[in-house]
Parts: sequence; structure tokens; C-alpha cells
Amino acid sequence: MEDKEYSEEFYEHLRYVADPKQQPMRIDKFLVIKTERITRNKIQNAIRAGSVLVNDKQVKSNHKVKPGEVIRIILPKTIKPGEIIPQDIPLDIRYEDDDLLVLYKPPGMVVHPGIANKDGTLVNALAHHFRQLPVMEGNLPDRPGIVHRIDKNTSGLLLVAKSEFAMSHLAKQFFDHTIHRRYVAIVWSEPEDDEGTITENIGRHPRNRTMMAPCDPGSGEGKRAITHYKVLERLYYVSLVEFELETGRTHQIRVHSKSIGCPVFNDDKYGGDSVVKGTVFTKYRRFVENCFDLMPRQGLHARELGFVHPTTGKEMHFECELPDDMQKVLERWRTYLAGRQKS
Repeated sequence: MEDKEYSEEFYEHLRYVADPKQQPMRIDKFLVIKTERITRNKIQNAIRAGSVLVNDKQVKSNHKVKPGEVIRIILPKTIKPGEIIPQDIPLDIRYEDDDLLVLYKPPGMVVHPGIANKDGTLVNALAHHFRQLPVMEGNLPDRPGIVHRIDKNTSGLLLVAKSEFAMSHLAKQFFDHTIHRRYVAIVWSEPEDDEGTITENIGRHPRNRTMMAPCDPGSGEGKRAITHYKVLERLYYVSLVEFELETGRTHQIRVHSKSIGCPVFNDDKYGGDSVVKGTVFTKYRRFVENCFDLMPRQGLHARELGFVHPTTGKEMHFECELPDDMQKVLERWRTYLAGRQKS
């Protein structure tokens, strides 16, 4: 995901309506009874983080639930202790404090363990890192607080929570779409406009369940997806484009970019790994293939990340440089275009 939606994989959104005969009861106690398996401490953290709403308004722990009130709670999911193997894998941490850390994920690194990647992932590395930290009340040893992720072959910044409260607070920010996320990508061709907004719904591809696809808004299928873009550099055959996510659906940038005729360069899932613009002559095709070899992954990079710090309330903003492989490919295209213009 470039950024995968902070959805059922990362949080659970629960809704309750108080019974007409409900006796006044503290909201934290009410939710402990209703949820059963969720601890009171976790619920109180969610309340402090503003992740518990009564009739769509934030409340404090001493709020007394009344008949007919609608209670919603947004809770981050965490990995159960023992489910992951801590591994001493180097991490490129750009910022860290008691509540969270921001790190750079290189291309090729998987975020979460799965069937095809049981170890060697970012989560395995974080589990080892967390074990080396002082054990404090409310922290998450062996349970890295992953609140979003980016695809294996996408590079860039990731935000990780280190405490239950930080997870709850960041969960609410992702749920409210207030997290600032900006990407840059090398795409085929040139967008018609210098900047614009793509608003196509996105859902599962009807024939390939590992892919996503645009959906007709009138069909009621798919989920609302909004991407803002701005062209940073036009190189005729390819462009450098900045994308800002308003929502964060799976593969959103890759799907939306393709939908305007500009698939991400070397994206093997969405048609960017073949010649999209230019001649089919052997010399040009060989040049493109050499670019693919230089950057053997989709040219997508999570460059900026912004959020409100859970404890201090301070606006935090981070940027990271374009990785070497993308810079080298851009230089190749600049040189190629300059040569074509001279001839």
C-alpha cells in the first residue's frame, strides 16, 4: 500500500447503541462489558486519544452512558506476543522518542510477516529493536505498533507507535484522514494537466484478486479514493509526479496513475514494466530495459509524512530524499531526452 488504508487490517471500528433501559454507567465500564476481550486500560487509552465517540462527540472516562446513545470506538489492533521472531536487522530510524518512531523503509523490504515472508521483515526488525528498549508501562515489547504500511517495492517513510496510547491516538488520525502523506513517482508519459485530482473509487480487480482496479462510481462498488497530483518534471517519455493521498486505499497511487494513462514506471502489476511511450525499436527498448535493471521495482517513494504528536500535540513533519535508484533513472531519462532534442 503505497500507504494501505488504515482499515480492518490495522484497526477495528466498533459501534453500540445503548439499550432503552440502560442505567447510567461510566463509558469505560460500559465498553469493558460490551467488548469483553478488550482491557479497561486499552479502552481508557482510546478515550484519552479521542477515539471514543458518543453521538459523534468525544467524551471523558467519567461520561455516563444514557439510553439510546450511539457509542463508537476505534481501536488499533496489535500483534499478540510470541507471534513474531525478533531479528537483528538494521533499521534506518529518522526520529524516535518514548511514544513513536519514524523510519525509512528501503525498497525490497516487506513490512509484515506473511505466508511468503515469515521472517526478515520490518516487523521482525522492530521486535528486536523494541526488546532493547527500557520496559515502561504501556509500551509494546514484541508487538511493534504498525499503523500503516507501504508496499515491499515502495521506498519511504513509515510511522510506528511504541505505546498503547500512541497507537490509539495515531489510529484516530489515520481514521480521520488527517495524516499528511506525500509521495513522488516516476510515471510513464505526461499527465495532461500540471496538477489535478483523481477521484475514482477503487475495489478488487474482478479477475485478479491480488490487484485493485477503478470502479464505476454509479455501481456502488469499491471504496472512495481521492488522490491529488502535481507534475514536478516533464521528460516527454516519463514524468516525475508528486502525489498526495486524501484517502489511502490499497495500491491507490498505482491504480489512479494508471487510470490517467501514466502507470508507475516499472510497475509489473499495473502495466508499467513495458514500453508505454516511445518507439518499439531495439535500441530504445534496450535503453528502457536498462532503466528497469537499474531500478528493479516500481518507481514510487513515500517522501513526506506529517502528523500530530500523541503526547505533545505538536505538528510533526518529516521528509526523506529520493533514493539512488530513482535518481539514477531520472538522470538517464534527462540525458536521453537532451540527446534526442539535439539530433
